[in-house]
Amino acid sequence: MSEHTLREQLLELLGGGTAHIKLADVVDNFPFELLGKKPKGAPHTAWQLTEHMRFTVNDLLVFSTDSKYKAPKWPDSYWPKEEAPASKEAWEECVKGLKEDFHAFEKLVKDPRSNLFSRIPWGDGQTLLREVLLACTHTSYHLGELVFLKKELGAWE
Repeated sequence: MSEHTLREQLLELLGGGTAHIKLADVVDNFPFELLGKKPKGAPHTAWQLTEHMRFTVNDLLVFSTDSKYKAPKWPDSYWPKEEAPASKEAWEECVKGLKEDFHAFEKLVKDPRSNLFSRIPWGDGQTLLREVLLACTHTSYHLGELVFLKKELGAWE
C-alpha cells in the first residue's frame, strides 16, 4: 500500500461513514434534556461519553503535536463526574471541540510533511499513525454506546 493510499484511508476513517457512524449523525440534535439521563444499567450518560471522547481525542492530539505534553491522570481526568452539562453552551463547546480536534488530525494526515511512521520523540514508541487510529477506534466504540443510549432514551430516528 502506498503512503498516499494510507493517508486517503485514514481521512476516510477520521470522517466517519462506511462501516462507522459519523460523529455528527449521533451528537448533532441530541436532545439537551436527555444528555444527563442514564437508562437502567447504563454506566454513563450521553454527556459523560461525549465529554470523555472530546477530552481523549484532544489528549491524543496534544500528545501527537506538543513536545511539552504532560499526561493527565488516568482515569480521573478522562471522565467527567457531572452527569449532565452545566449549560447548552457547555454541550455545544464539547461537540465543537471534538469536531475541531478531528479536523486537526485530518490536517496532520493531509500534510505530506507529517511522518505517519516515525516515533513521537517525547513518547515511548508511539507514532502519528497509532494516535490517529486510536482516536478513531476509541471514538467509534463510544459512538456505538451513544447510539445505544439514544435508542434507549427514545431519541433515535
